[in-house]
Formats: sequence, structure tokens, C-alpha cells
Amino acid sequence: ALAGAPSPEDLPLRPPHDPPSPSWWPPAPGWWLVAGAVLLALAVLGWWRWRRRRHRLRCEGLFHAQLSAAKTPAAEVAAMSELLRRAARRREPAAVAYAGDDWLRVVEGGRRGPHFEPDQQQLLLEGGFRRQVAADEAAALRAPVLRRYLQLMGAGR
Repeated sequence: ALAGAPSPEDLPLRPPHDPPSPSWWPPAPGWWLVAGAVLLALAVLGWWRWRRRRHRLRCEGLFHAQLSAAKTPAAEVAAMSELLRRAARRREPAAVAYAGDDWLRVVEGGRRGPHFEPDQQQLLLEGGFRRQVAADEAAALRAPVLRRYLQLMGAGR
């Protein structure tokens, strides 16, 4: 050892200390980008759902307005048939010229068919042309027609 130099045992050594851990605020720039992307995705999803809900409510409003304008159950069935025809035209433009079974094929089309019972199908085809339609038959047809109308209009759930 050198003359006059203290020995290693005589040195006042302390254990090394860790640096302070980084604080959580402010976050790194990457986290700001992630937060911005999440907020943007939530905003787009909210806007899309709002538009979809608004479209659904407009379609339901049109459906109920057309039915409330009908004075008789036969006129109600005719209005339902007309609404389905208009909606089917959105899926298949040539559907406006279809009649009978061809029109029913378009209305019943899709993965979730059949949408109507056979007697309801017959009522949709002929009900608007009958002089008399039972009120309970027209009432029983409302819910499935509304459901299918909303699906064809792209406003179904």
C-alpha cells in the first residue's frame, strides 16, 4: 500500500443508493398517443351508435305514421305491404316489379328467415285487396312486419 494512504477498511463507504423512480405524471408521448387513439375510437363508436339509433327511430316513426293514417285493418295491411315493398327495394332494386311468391322471396330472404307464418304471408299478399280484414289479424301482423321492415331498412338490431 502507499505510504499515507488509508487502508480500504478505514474508508467511510456507504451502500450505493438507487435513483428515484420516474414519476407517473406526465406520461410519455406514446401514452398520449394511445389515449388519443382510444378517445377517437370511442367518439367514432358513439357517433355511429347515435346515427344508427336516429335512423331506427326515424324508420319506426315512418312505420307508425303510415299505420296510423290507415282507417281500416285492410288499409293497415296494405300500408304494411307497401312499407315492406319500399324496404325490400333497398336490398334488391328489382323487387319493385315483383309480385306474389317472387316478392315474398325477397321479403322472407336473409339468414334469419322465415319471418312470417304462412297465413301472415298470405295476408301480406292479399290483405290490401280484401274488403274485410279482421282487426286481430292486422294487429298480429304489426310486430313481425315492423321487425322485418327495420331489418330491411338497415335499422334492425
